Amino acid sequence: MKKSLMFLAALLPLGLSAQEESGWSHDGLTGVNFSQTSFTNWSEGGENNVAHNIYLNLSFNYKKDKIAWTNDLNANYGQNYTNHYGWRKNLDNLNYASKFGHKINDKWYYAALLDFKSQFADGFKYSDDSRELISKLLTPAYLNVSVGLDYKPDSHLAFYFSPVAGKLTMVADTAFSVRYGIEPEKYVKPQLGAIFKANASYTFFEDRMTLKSALDMFTAYDDTFGCIDVNWDVLIGYNLTKLLTLTAQSTLKYDDDIKTYETDANGNKTVHGAKVQFKEMVGIGLSYKF
Repeated sequence: MKKSLMFLAALLPLGLSAQEESGWSHDGLTGVNFSQTSFTNWSEGGENNVAHNIYLNLSFNYKKDKIAWTNDLNANYGQNYTNHYGWRKNLDNLNYASKFGHKINDKWYYAALLDFKSQFADGFKYSDDSRELISKLLTPAYLNVSVGLDYKPDSHLAFYFSPVAGKLTMVADTAFSVRYGIEPEKYVKPQLGAIFKANASYTFFEDRMTLKSALDMFTAYDDTFGCIDVNWDVLIGYNLTKLLTLTAQSTLKYDDDIKTYETDANGNKTVHGAKVQFKEMVGIGLSYKF
């Protein structure tokens, strides 16, 4: 999996360089971050560790006459290693969104949106020296399909709203169905609702700094109406040199269908309510901006 993502990140800039046709534009940031900490006779304690992550953030867009088509890909995979625990995944996501619009006036478009979110590798919940498998490739996966209106006040911002949105929550293994809000032994949970999506993309300091933000909000037309599922990704990259970049990434999530679990000493599970989920990572490493 890691080799596949590195191969994709290496090939995409080469392929995109040939796409400068009329109406097409692209921008992106890809790279590899590393960190390492070592302790020798350190009185305050600590554990040697190594960490890495591979990332690709790409926008590939078409705009001509009354047509606007935007495609955004955000992929990350990272691990850290310690002598005691070995390798553990610390970052993993695969997000793709494609939005096709037909111009109404200078700032408004009729639009259709396809949005997909999942991950690459197995995920575990760790407790002392044990671990529990809680996610896998395409488990979970989320697919949103909708039609609505897209507002673009300038080239950096886009706000999309759809009152007719279909959301599919999916698992490839029914052993995880209940964990992700799907009925037992079922692979898919369909929902009809409304969706709001906001995207921002800016560059600063003579294009040395990149800021990308993607916010998704969904509420279903059922007895949970008004309870909003949230996914908010932010990427900030600053080019220290031509090939060396400092990056900061964060994701905030809330999904009422994803409950939290607590296991006691006898192995009995207690189900708790959904909680806000948050992760962030700061790294420095080799990068390529295109």
